[in-house]
Amino acid sequence: MSRALQLASKGLYSTHPNPCVGCVLVKNGQIVAEGWHRITGGPHAEIVALENAGQLASGADCYVTLEPCSHAGKTPPCTRTLIDAGVTRVVAAMADPNPLVAGRGLKELRDAGLVVESGLMEAQARKLNRGFEKRMKEQMPFVRCKLAMSVDGRTAMADGTSQWITGTEARRDVHQLRAASSAIMTGIETVLRDDPRLNIREIDGIERQPLRVILDRKLRTPADARIFSCPGRVLIFTLQEAQDNRALEAIENLEIISLASPDKFLEQVLHNLAMKRQVNEVLLECGATLAGAMLEAGLINELVIYMAPVLLGHNARPLLNIPGIKRITDKVMLDFSEIRMVGKDCRIIMGIKNQRAV
Repeated sequence: MSRALQLASKGLYSTHPNPCVGCVLVKNGQIVAEGWHRITGGPHAEIVALENAGQLASGADCYVTLEPCSHAGKTPPCTRTLIDAGVTRVVAAMADPNPLVAGRGLKELRDAGLVVESGLMEAQARKLNRGFEKRMKEQMPFVRCKLAMSVDGRTAMADGTSQWITGTEARRDVHQLRAASSAIMTGIETVLRDDPRLNIREIDGIERQPLRVILDRKLRTPADARIFSCPGRVLIFTLQEAQDNRALEAIENLEIISLASPDKFLEQVLHNLAMKRQVNEVLLECGATLAGAMLEAGLINELVIYMAPVLLGHNARPLLNIPGIKRITDKVMLDFSEIRMVGKDCRIIMGIKNQRAV
C-alpha cells in the first residue's frame, strides 16, 4: 500500500477535481503491475494497472488507495473491470467519500466473491485526498493559507514593501503549493497593492493553471491587472453587478460572480467554489486582514508559514489581523505538523486545533 500511495501522489498536479489514486497488483508475493490516475478524464489507477498486468491480473491481489468506483462517469466502473479480470482480493486504503460510491464499490466486490479489506494506511490516504473528502462530505474545499514572515512575525514594512522577505528556494516551493491546489484565492487589497499574477511559473511540465479567485466586494479590480495577462480562468466574487465595470466585463478569461447578500460572504464563496466549480483545495495568498477574517470565521484548515531569518521591527505589518482575540482565552490553538528548512528559510505547517467560527 505504501507503493500505491507513492504512485497516487504523482497525480497531485493533474487530477483535479478527481482524487489522487494509486494501484498495485501483487501475485505470489511479487508486484506484477502498477498504475495511477494521471489526469482527469483518463483511466483510473485500477484500469491502468490491469492493462499493464494483462493475463497476470487473474488471481492477483489489488492494493488501491481509494475504494474502486462502482458507477459510470467519464470512465466505466472499476469494480466490474476488476471482477472480469479475475482479481481475487482487493485491499482499499479508504472508502470513497463520494456519495455515488460510499461503500457500494466494496459491497459489489464482496457480492462477487472477492476478498475485500479496507483501512490499511487509511490516515495517509485521507491526507492525500483531504480536499476531495472535505468537498464530498462538507461541500466546502480544504483551505491552506500561505504566509511569509520575519522571525518577529512581520510580513512587510509599514509602506508595504515586502519583496523579498524569503529566498528563491522558498518562493519556488510556493509554486509547488500552487500546482497542487485547485484554486488560488486573494483579496482586492493584495491585487491593488502587489498586482500579483498568482500563476505557476517555477515548475516545468505543468500544463494546468489553477483557477484564480479575487474577493472584491465593491468590484475595484483594475482591468489591466497582471492576473488577467496569464493563461487560465479568473473569478471575481463581488456584491456589485457585473455591468458596473464594463472594462472588466470585456475580459475573455474572467467570470464575475455577484453574490446576492453580504451575509457570510466568505462562506458563500467557498461553498460556490466547492459545489459549482468542483474545487477541492484552495491556496489562500493574501494580506493580514483577509487571512485574519478567514481564520476567525473558522475557514482555514492549515497554515503554511515561511519564516525568513530577518527582523523587520515593530513598525512593520503584522502576520494576521484577528479582531476577535481580546483575551488570552481567545487564542487560536495550532498543531505543528511539519517543520523543515527550505533553502535558508524555515517552512512551518500547522493545523488549526480550535476553529473560531463566529
